[in-house]
This record gives sequence, C-alpha cells and structure tokens, in this order.
Amino acid sequence: MDIRRLRFFITIVDNGSITRAADVLHIAQPALSQHVATLEAHFGKKLLIRAQQGVSMTDAGKVLYRHAQTVLRQIAQAEADVLSAGELLTGPVSVGLVPFSSAGTISVDLITEARARYPGILLQVTESVSQPYSQMLMNGRLEMALMHGTGPIKGIKFEKMLREEFFLVLPEDLATNLGGETVAVAQLEPLPFLLPPPYNFVRRAIDMAFLRRRIKLRVVAEIDSVRTLSRAVHAGIGATIMPRAIADRIALEGDSIVIKKVTNPVIGEVLSLCTAEHFPLSEPATAIRDLTAELTKRLLAPKNDSLVSA
Repeated sequence: MDIRRLRFFITIVDNGSITRAADVLHIAQPALSQHVATLEAHFGKKLLIRAQQGVSMTDAGKVLYRHAQTVLRQIAQAEADVLSAGELLTGPVSVGLVPFSSAGTISVDLITEARARYPGILLQVTESVSQPYSQMLMNGRLEMALMHGTGPIKGIKFEKMLREEFFLVLPEDLATNLGGETVAVAQLEPLPFLLPPPYNFVRRAIDMAFLRRRIKLRVVAEIDSVRTLSRAVHAGIGATIMPRAIADRIALEGDSIVIKKVTNPVIGEVLSLCTAEHFPLSEPATAIRDLTAELTKRLLAPKNDSLVSA
C-alpha cells in the first residue's frame, strides 16, 4: 500500500473536505479524489461519505483512519530512532491537559522540564475543548492526556493520579449570607451559577451532588472557557464551582472574590493519566509520560487528595 495515500486520507479527514485537503497538500482535487478511489478499490469498501458540506468517514473509514495514524506515527518514530541511534531522544510527543482542572497548571513546568531533560523532543501541548480527549487518544491525535474520570472507556488505559476537590468561587456581594470557610450544598440553592456545559466532567460532578441533595441548581450561563467564566464571575453575574487550581486562578485575576470549600457532600473528580491501549508509546513518549506523572505527583498531589503511590 502506498504510504502517501494514507497521508492523503488523513489530511482529507482532518480538513473535512477534499477541496481543503487539496489546497493543504498542493495537489489537484481530481488527483486527490483518484487516490481515495484507489484506496476504496483496494479495500473493496467505501471509506468516505461525500456531501455538499464536506466529507465524513464510514465505519470502514474510521478503522482505516485509526490504523493509518498508527502506521504513520511508527514510520516517523522509526526514522527518528534510526537518525538518533545512540543519541538523544527525538521526535514530537503530544500531550492533552484537560481544561477546568489543575492539569493546566503544570503545562509550563512540563515544557520547561522536557526541554531541560529531553532537548530533542518536540512537546505538543493541547488544552482543547473542541473534541473529547478519549476520542483524540483513540484516533492518534494525542499520545497521552491528563483528564477527568476513571473509565472504563474501551481502548483507553486509565492511571489514577489524584482526586480534585471543588470549591465555591463567587463575588463578595453574593457571599454575604454564607459565613465560615465552608459551605454546604444545601446553602447554594439561591445562587446564580456560571458553569461548564453538561458534558464536562466538572459539571457532571456538580450536577450529581445537587441531585443527591435534591437541590435545584440555578444555572444562568454555560461557559466552555475558563477565561470567559472568570470574567463573568468578576463582573458579578454569578458564582461558580471549580477545582482549587482554577478557583485560585480566578481569585488572582481581580479583587473581591471569595473561595469556600463545598461540603455535605464534598464535590470532586479524579484526574487520570490516560493512553490508548492500541497505540504503543514510543521511547520519547514514554519519557514524557513518566515526566507528566512525576510532575503531577510533585506539584499537584500535595494540593489535592493524592492517589499516586509513593
């Protein structure tokens, strides 16, 4: 099989359009379409569904996409390994750090440590909310990710790192009737809340805590951006509930912000270091995976409920 056609196929899928992929690859659109037709003839299956708004993968196309990512990654790593035989670890390594968690607070330390220890490795750090990290791991766009949850998700290996407790964050004028350093969930019913969308793991944990206490959660806006959420809290629009690292970040961005620990029940979520079971980690990726676990243990676990063995 022509490796070029696998690259072309991946580019088409990533761009969602044969026309856009042709522009990226600097190949005539009819020629690119012919490469796809050749692949489909080779497998005897339709790989792409063509529509006016772009292309999408068939079930067979999804399988090919996943394997093509593996093949091309292994080829790239083989080239890097041969060129660097007996030398430094080299090559790109992709890491996802889930937003709305303490994971993002180690990003600069991870880049700094990686450059110091492994100068030949190109670290690619993602803090995206455009696609679930489990999906990005499965299709090869990420090699590892710090993300909320413990699974199970078929094809994903979870290693529990720590449990993040969540804190109430609100403007002073909304906290006048909430004395003390802690606040029970039952006391939060009157507050207007600014929270991530329902599919977010932080939001799910919050929803479950309110549901268990049969307390109505007043959500006035759903915001999928930490920066925008912080601005909205500072503008006095409402309160939020976030992991401690995010709560501290919001408080540092202005004045008159109150942070209180939420109790009865305590709200939290497990942060896990995840990899795809069907994508064996390269030597550089293994080094970065170990470094990520080390930094999580050293920098984050002391501030949370550590689940990392000593």
